[in-house]
Amino acid sequence: MGNRKEEILIVALHLFARDGYEAVSVSQIAGELDMTKGALYRHYKSKRDIFDSIVKRMEQQDGEQASDYDMPEDEKESMPEEYEDVSLDDFVEYSKSMFEYWTEDDFASSFRKMLTIEQFRSEEMQNLYQQYLVSGPAEYVKELFKNMKMNHPEENAVKFYANMFFYYSLYDGEANKTKAKSQFEQMLDRIVEEMKKYEL
Repeated sequence: MGNRKEEILIVALHLFARDGYEAVSVSQIAGELDMTKGALYRHYKSKRDIFDSIVKRMEQQDGEQASDYDMPEDEKESMPEEYEDVSLDDFVEYSKSMFEYWTEDDFASSFRKMLTIEQFRSEEMQNLYQQYLVSGPAEYVKELFKNMKMNHPEENAVKFYANMFFYYSLYDGEANKTKAKSQFEQMLDRIVEEMKKYEL
C-alpha cells in the first residue's frame, strides 16, 4: 500500500510539472496509473491532499539537504547560532550541491518546474515560488554573508544567487547538461574569487 501511495505522489508531481497543477485532474492521475478514482481516494482524499503531501515532502528534503552539509535548515530568526559557523568555502560547496539537487533530483526538479508554471496562476503558488526559488534563497544567502562580515551582503547575495537562478533556466533548455553544470560552477567560482578579493 505504501508503494502505491508513493507512485501516486510521483506521477501527480510529474503531471503537475508538465501541465500545471490546475490543468491536471484526479481522473488523469488515476489513468496514468491504470487505477480507478476510487482506488486513488483510498490513498489521498483529493488532488489538494496530494499537493499538500508534495509540499511537505519538499520541505523535508530541503531541510535534509542543508543538514547533510551542516548548513542552517531554517531562517536566522529561528536558529541564529547555526549561521555563526558557516564559511564561504563550505557554503560554495553546498550551493553547488543544491544546483545539482534542483536540476538533477527528479522530485526537486519537478517541483521547481511545477512552481515555475503555476507562479502566475495563484497567490499561493507565487508565494511558494518565491520561498523556494527567488526571495527565500536570496535572503538566506544575505544572512549568511552578513554573518561572514562581508561588505555589501545584500548586493553580493543577489549576485551570488542570480547566477544560480540563471543557470537553472539555462540547464533546462541545454541539450548538454554536463556543459551547463560546468559553466555554472566556473562562474560561481569566479564570483566567489572576486568576493574574497574585495568583499571580505
